[in-house]
Amino acid sequence: MEFRSFMDVALEEARAAGARGEVPVGAVVVSPGGFVVARAGNRTRELCDPTAHAEVLAIRAACAGLGAERLVGHDLYVTLEPCPMCAAAIAAARIARLYYGAADPKSGGVAVGARVFAHPQCHHVPEVYDGIGAAEAEALLKGFFAGKRG
Repeated sequence: MEFRSFMDVALEEARAAGARGEVPVGAVVVSPGGFVVARAGNRTRELCDPTAHAEVLAIRAACAGLGAERLVGHDLYVTLEPCPMCAAAIAAARIARLYYGAADPKSGGVAVGARVFAHPQCHHVPEVYDGIGAAEAEALLKGFFAGKRG
């Protein structure tokens, strides 16, 4: 099967999150057959929930929709490197492949910081591909924060 990126869908979710006043991060769960199972953007402010990151919301929705606590064989596309909390959720959900856009040198949990997947207590390590759609994801984030400093 030919590779198809779903980062465009994650970027749509990020733009929608930014329009709601949330940090513009989007996530998409894709089935082994190449279908979007769930998609979400950050909603921490709207839901008054510090765990309502795009990745967590998309994983929750996918699991609920499939009636399963694990997403074996599924891919996750995220516009920003997942934080440690989200990386742990990705491992717990048994996501097969993680594709992310912008690096997060301040709060990342995959390539920097906690490096959750490298920890010996990590129960599952997905394949990780970074830099997918990074330029647009970075531009969304920089524009959002520049507007806040304004």
